[in-house]
Amino acid sequence: MISVTDLRSGAVFEDQGKYFLVLSYEHSKIARGSGNVKIKVRNLETGATIDKTFNTGARVQEANLSRKKAQYLYNDPAGFHFMDPGTFEQFLVGRKLVADVAKYLKEGADLNLLSVDEKPIAVEIPKIMEYKITQTGGSARGNTVGAAQKDAVLENNLTIKVPLFIKSGEVIRVDTRTGQYVERAK
Repeated sequence: MISVTDLRSGAVFEDQGKYFLVLSYEHSKIARGSGNVKIKVRNLETGATIDKTFNTGARVQEANLSRKKAQYLYNDPAGFHFMDPGTFEQFLVGRKLVADVAKYLKEGADLNLLSVDEKPIAVEIPKIMEYKITQTGGSARGNTVGAAQKDAVLENNLTIKVPLFIKSGEVIRVDTRTGQYVERAK
């Protein structure tokens, strides 16, 4: 059993026989009352996103998951193809399991496959990934208050906002939880 105060974004727990992935976490405390933990979770079987609220002292069942390293190869109409880097065995994962992280996948990316009883239930990607910029808009200098940004298209066709000094061909780091620019890659 784990405390609900330990549930952060990316954690997986079991509740009433179902597995949930934590998407966001918020702790609130009202004057004299006990605190509440509000989390937004995704049911890993159905894909539904729901809100759950727990008292601060509550505990939930830790998920009996196994994490298996995998490398993303490509996708086609059948689904997403991955490879086990140890045995070089290729396997297929359905589109439903990869739907939320599909926009961040790029060929050769290393990730974890979460499974229960050898049945894949979710794909876990790194929190920060590096991408090469293939195209970026012009920088409009002048009437800027604060941090000015422009659109950039990454090697996996994802479009994000980057600072004006970033140019095409550079490699940047992106936070896959928020989809935002973090920094230039070193």
